[in-house]
Amino acid sequence: MPGIDVAFPILHGPYGEDGTIQGLLETLDVAYVGVGVLGAAICMDKDLCKRLLRDAGIPVVPYEVLSAARWERDAAGVRSAVQRLGTGPWFVKPANLGSSLGVTKVATPSELDGAVRAALSMDTKVIVERGIDGREIECAVLGNEAPQASTPGEIVPGKSFYSFDDKYAADSRARLLIPAPLSDAVRENVRELAVRAFLCVECAGMARVDFFLEKGTERLYVNEVNTIPGFTSISMYPKLWEASGIAAQTLVTRLIELAQERHAARRRLDGQKS
Repeated sequence: MPGIDVAFPILHGPYGEDGTIQGLLETLDVAYVGVGVLGAAICMDKDLCKRLLRDAGIPVVPYEVLSAARWERDAAGVRSAVQRLGTGPWFVKPANLGSSLGVTKVATPSELDGAVRAALSMDTKVIVERGIDGREIECAVLGNEAPQASTPGEIVPGKSFYSFDDKYAADSRARLLIPAPLSDAVRENVRELAVRAFLCVECAGMARVDFFLEKGTERLYVNEVNTIPGFTSISMYPKLWEASGIAAQTLVTRLIELAQERHAARRRLDGQKS
């Protein structure tokens, strides 16, 4: 497309992170930063992403998935299935939204109905996860076929969990700890799992892999893979790479180079087909 060397998608949520804009850019034969159509679609759907990670032996938090039809047909069965995940709390989430939109922390079974209805008002599919008493660890990944992981960081929420307001409100009391205070063994495990998760779900260019580190057991669980992490002055992704020795300008340059590499590889394949 004339006039565009590389597009840098900075759109969050549906139509930005779900493969839609990526598909448009590929149709227009424009190089673009970050994940492709398939990886974007996978990571946008929390249920599908977790299934692929779990099948690859990457630990995820136990969860239950439900649709509006299942809830209307068998709400009692859903409640029973959720309680088998553990004694609570549980987190109810729309499956295809980001930034913690529509997420509710549920402490008792009596609160489940309202949380499920609220999530179903925002998405056709909902997941309910077992609550993990743990720390929130994040790791940035950069690359295509041979990605690298940054030093991990930690989010210390200002509220009971890292909610939408806690992420974006001007008066948020959330804190970022970079690097995260972790043992060498846990730090390397985070970095290894971040790269494995990145490759498992067809990521490219960049992603931020978010973890729970369970208190007492030191078990790591992948919470989600964020394919378009924030790039503001307070965002974790560029800060993690800065702490790992890659300044913001160098990081953006490298992302553009990775986009051009992927675009050139696709063009070579197209040339072989013609």
